[in-house]
Amino acid sequence: MIEKNVSSINVIVSRKSLLLLFTMTSTLFLMSWFFVLGSTSQPQSIDIELIPNSRRFSNNNNDYATWTPEKYVEPSVGNRAILVNSKDASSSSSQDSYDEGKCNKNNEEVVIKIFMYDLPSKFHFGLLDWKEKNSVWPDIRGAIPGYPGGLNLQHSIEFWLTLDLLASEIPNAPKASSAVRVHNSSEADIIFVPFFSSLSYNRYSKINQHGQKSRNKVLQEELVEYLAGQELWKRSGGKDHLILAHHPNSMLDARVKLWPATFILSDFGRYPPNIANVDKDVIAPYKHVINSYVNDTSTFDSRPTLLYFQGAIYRKDGGVARQELFYLLKDEKDVHFSFGSVQKDGIQKATQGMRSSKFCLNIAGDTPSSNRLFDAIASHCVPVIISDAIELPYEDVLDYSDFCLFVPTRDAIQGNYLINLIRNVTKDEWTRMWNGLKEVEAFFEFQFPSKEGDAVQMIWQAVARRVPAVRLKMNKSKRFSRCPSTTTSDIVEKSIHVPSNFW
Repeated sequence: MIEKNVSSINVIVSRKSLLLLFTMTSTLFLMSWFFVLGSTSQPQSIDIELIPNSRRFSNNNNDYATWTPEKYVEPSVGNRAILVNSKDASSSSSQDSYDEGKCNKNNEEVVIKIFMYDLPSKFHFGLLDWKEKNSVWPDIRGAIPGYPGGLNLQHSIEFWLTLDLLASEIPNAPKASSAVRVHNSSEADIIFVPFFSSLSYNRYSKINQHGQKSRNKVLQEELVEYLAGQELWKRSGGKDHLILAHHPNSMLDARVKLWPATFILSDFGRYPPNIANVDKDVIAPYKHVINSYVNDTSTFDSRPTLLYFQGAIYRKDGGVARQELFYLLKDEKDVHFSFGSVQKDGIQKATQGMRSSKFCLNIAGDTPSSNRLFDAIASHCVPVIISDAIELPYEDVLDYSDFCLFVPTRDAIQGNYLINLIRNVTKDEWTRMWNGLKEVEAFFEFQFPSKEGDAVQMIWQAVARRVPAVRLKMNKSKRFSRCPSTTTSDIVEKSIHVPSNFW
C-alpha cells in the first residue's frame, strides 16, 4: 500500500514538473517572439560610428573661430593665410596633430591617405608665376600664389586640392581634412599627380608666333614621360593614380596615354567611355563665379522672375536645345532669357538676376555641364536641368531631385510643356527645394583653409569611394605576375598606349 502511494506521488510530481517546464518554455518562446516583433516593427537607425572610416559632416567648425583670416576665398598675389591657431598654439599637444597620417587633431580617422609627387614647380605653382627657391612647394604659412580670377576660377579644382594636401602636413593647424599627405607611398591609398591642367590650358594653350608647340602641349608630353619613368606608375600601370583634368579641353593629348588613372573631371562630354566613365572617375563641381547668397531671407513671392537664363544661346552639339527654348520662352512676361557673358558687368547682372528668380535654367551647351548650375545653387535659385547626359558631383550620396527639377530635352522643347510644368510648381514645393539648396550649398564651396563638408572635403570623400575599385583592379592585374609570358613591363606598356577602340 505504501509503495502504491509513493508511486502515485511520483506520478503527480512528474506531471507537475512537466507542466512547469512546458509553462516556462512557452513563456520564453512568447517573450522571444514579442522581442522579435518589437525589433522589426520599425527600422532602426544605423550607428555611423560602427562603419569603418565614416565621418559626420558638420558646417560648424569652432577651430576656425580664431583664425586670421577667418575665411580665405579668392586668392590674389600677396594675400596671406597664416596656418596658426592662435588660441590653441600655446596649449596644443602632440595629440592635436596627425599621428603618422592616421588621425586628425580630433583623433578622427582620416578617410584617405595620399602620396603626392614632388613634381617640378613648372607643372603647378610655377604656372602662377611663382618662383621655386628651396622647395618645389610654396610655404603656404606665408603668401600663397594668386590664382587668376573670372572664369578661370571655375576650373581651379587642382589649386584647392593641392593646397589642402600641403596644409595637412602643418603642425597645430586646424584640420578638417578627409585626406592627409603621406611620404611613404606604401601607406597611400592613391597617388596624386599635382598638374594644374586646367590652368595650363587656360593660360598656355595658344601656339606661339613661331608655330611651335604650345606650352600646354609640351607640359602634357613631359608629364607623360615623367610618369612613365616612375616606379609607382610601372607598379600599377597608373591604376592607383589620380589626375585632374577639370576643364573639358585640358589634358586632351595626355589623357590618351594616362587613361588607366582616375580622372577628376567636370563631365564626360569630350571623353570616349573607354578613356573616362562614371565607374572609374570622379565628377567635381565647378567653383561658382557668383558670390554665395549670405543671409538669404527671400521668399517665393519676393522673387519676381519665374525663370532665368543668361548666357550663350547658340551652341553646337548637345546645346542646340538652347536656341529652341529661347524662341519658346522669350515672350513669356515673367521669364528672363537673354544673351550674356562675363564681360563688363556680366557677373553682377547674373548675380542680381539669379537672386531675384525662382527657377534658373541649366541647359546643355557644348558640353553637358556648366558653371551655371553651381551659380544657381549659390544663389538659391532652384535649378531646372535640361541636359540628358549630365553627370553630377557626389550623386552617389546626394539626391539632386530634392532641390532640382530635371526635364528631358525631348519634352522641354515641345510647345508649352516646360513653362506649364514650372508654373504648376506650388509655393510649398518651391519653398521645400529652396530650403534644400541652403542645406547643401556648403558642399559646393571651395575655400582655404578647407572646412568639414565643403567642396574640397566632398571631393576627397568621392575619391575615397573609388579606392576599393582601384585596389580590385590592381590585385586582379597581379594574377599572372609570375607567368613568364606576361611581365610587368608588358602590362605597363599596354596601359600607356591608346586603347584599340579609341578611334
